[in-house]
Amino acid sequence: MGEPVLVSVVAQDPMLEAGVTVAMHGCPDVAVSPPGVPPAVTVVIVDELGERELDLVRATRTAEHRPEVVLVSTDLTPGQALHAIATGARGLLRRRETDPDRLARTVLAAAAGDAALPPDLLDHLLDHTAADGSPADGLGLDDREREVFRLVAEGRETAEIARELSYSQRTVAGVVHDVTNRFRLRNRAHAVAYVLRAGLL
Repeated sequence: MGEPVLVSVVAQDPMLEAGVTVAMHGCPDVAVSPPGVPPAVTVVIVDELGERELDLVRATRTAEHRPEVVLVSTDLTPGQALHAIATGARGLLRRRETDPDRLARTVLAAAAGDAALPPDLLDHLLDHTAADGSPADGLGLDDREREVFRLVAEGRETAEIARELSYSQRTVAGVVHDVTNRFRLRNRAHAVAYVLRAGLL
């Protein structure tokens, strides 16, 4: 096991910030960043997602050490998810669906360069894209590609996806490779972001 991922917590409610920070201390793969040490990931917790909160995400993401951002909001609509990702959030979670384990998994995914978001948001955005007259079947993804990318969007590793879908790891890696090449994308995270942003068309 490597070094834990350094994380910081920013919340509009100081009590909530303190509680989440304490919860992070119980996760073995992450560590709360000491004062003066830049975190790899910053968890931003908000009640609602409006312009002020998006500004906070943007400011956090563009800080000197450029941490990845995991945004936890009371609720997230598909439109809000698109805005948050466009602003720089790497991971998205709803507060009611978040426990320390899921938060830690999302932090680790963000630190690894992967995007993670609730699967229902990804489903909605894929369906919305197809309904709007973009390429059929959600950006031209077939059923197998959709299954794989839903799990990629949750921050799952290749081996986890292979086990859940009863595919070989080679098959999962091949699906990701084919989609990223087809749309000329850089990596898995870019592929998820592309699918989400294409929902705006």
